[in-house]
Amino acid sequence: MTEPLRVVIADDQTLVRTGFRMILTADGIDVVAEAATGADAVDAVRRTRPDVVLMDIRMPEMDGLEATRRILTSDADPVPRIIILTTFDLDRYVYAALSAGASGFLLKDVTPEHLVAGIRLVRSGDALLAPSITRRLIERYAVRDSHTATLHRDLSTLTPRELQVLQLLARGLSNAELATRLQLSDATVKTHVARILSKLQLRDRAQAIVVAYETGLVTPGVRDA
Repeated sequence: MTEPLRVVIADDQTLVRTGFRMILTADGIDVVAEAATGADAVDAVRRTRPDVVLMDIRMPEMDGLEATRRILTSDADPVPRIIILTTFDLDRYVYAALSAGASGFLLKDVTPEHLVAGIRLVRSGDALLAPSITRRLIERYAVRDSHTATLHRDLSTLTPRELQVLQLLARGLSNAELATRLQLSDATVKTHVARILSKLQLRDRAQAIVVAYETGLVTPGVRDA
């Protein structure tokens, strides 16, 4: 039997943690720990080794951004996927968290169905991104924060086709849309995306999108022909 998905919930509001726990438990997801501060979240991950962390940004003692950085640069094995929880869909801290390696973000008023689906999605290795919102988020902050960018990758390792895939991926195209646009099979697109992530040492599509903007491959406000 497959082991249940293991989750840590980090939020300084007891009501939020309790509500999320009830939703996840009802769907067979194992909430292995709760944390009210960023420091507690880092400790909980170290102790319980979850698959996914729901991480609030604004918490006392240590915020969710710093907690995300510490978790993703730790020697944890396996390193959990982190979903940022926020009340703002265009929050500069969410951008920073994506740049630090978070796999996506959810608004706190997310429906139970979308919460569960989002957790399962990132656990499978995908990124939890609403393309239009994420694109606006990155376009708003990528240039402004370029001097403090956490991702610096050499795109010269990519082939011309891989650069094209990365550029379109950063514009919000799904694998199916990429396949149609480039007249490739779904399997070939998945191979290209996997090679991009491997060559640039990225965790998922969320980081790939950030890299595309921070390196100038994609320019904010400019659309492909």
